[in-house]
Amino acid sequence: MIEKTNNIAANQSRNPIFELKNVTKKFGSVLSLKNINLTVYPGERVALVGSSGAGKSTLINLLNGTMNPTTGEVWVWGQNLARLKSASVRQIQRQIGTIYQQLHLVDNLQVIHNVNAGHLGRWSFWQAAFSLMFPLEVAKATRALSQVGIVEKLYQRCDRLSGGQQQRVAIARVLVQDPAVILADEPIASLDPERSREIIELLCQLNAELNKTLVTSLHEWEVARKYYQRIIGLQDGRVLFDCPAKLVTLEMVDGLYKAN
Repeated sequence: MIEKTNNIAANQSRNPIFELKNVTKKFGSVLSLKNINLTVYPGERVALVGSSGAGKSTLINLLNGTMNPTTGEVWVWGQNLARLKSASVRQIQRQIGTIYQQLHLVDNLQVIHNVNAGHLGRWSFWQAAFSLMFPLEVAKATRALSQVGIVEKLYQRCDRLSGGQQQRVAIARVLVQDPAVILADEPIASLDPERSREIIELLCQLNAELNKTLVTSLHEWEVARKYYQRIIGLQDGRVLFDCPAKLVTLEMVDGLYKAN
């Protein structure tokens, strides 16, 4: 059972966490996202679905503030990120935990050091450096690994773990960060069906039991329809549909994956 948390930012009201207003993202001459308008509310469990190149990862990076739109506005907790100073953006980013498709783990370091990377937004440089020699916050790291089911891997090197176990380390790192929002970019892309089911169920458990808002990008629309409340279908950088998962039809999915 996942332990409850008192995250004040997680669900104070029904005011939206994210608002994208006429957002376009361009890389050189290539349009990745085109005139995106969407809103995500506290506690929602949202799947971004579409084929490769649809713009899912770009959208994740806009939501967490690591990328800026070419035109339009990204608002987070009622604040336009483009109008904030860097320190204010970093403060907001501490409440947004991202699990990247590449995981961004340091393979030759022990699991505890990778999990403790979730503290870097709060730790000073000296705390981070000291912890590489004498790990800090061991109890919190142990608890996070227990929550994801691999507590016995605490002092194992990351390059000796399976793909599914590495994915759980990345989730434990987010748990240590204790954000209000979890963004997961293709978290099951390289996993077998059984490990995929375990990871998605774990993420949904965090949403349900800790009230973490969850936004996940996926290729597999069947997984999205089974586990998520809302599905946003992206095709060629545009929102093709945005509706409750139970209302997504085969015709909508066929249209989503149809080549332009």
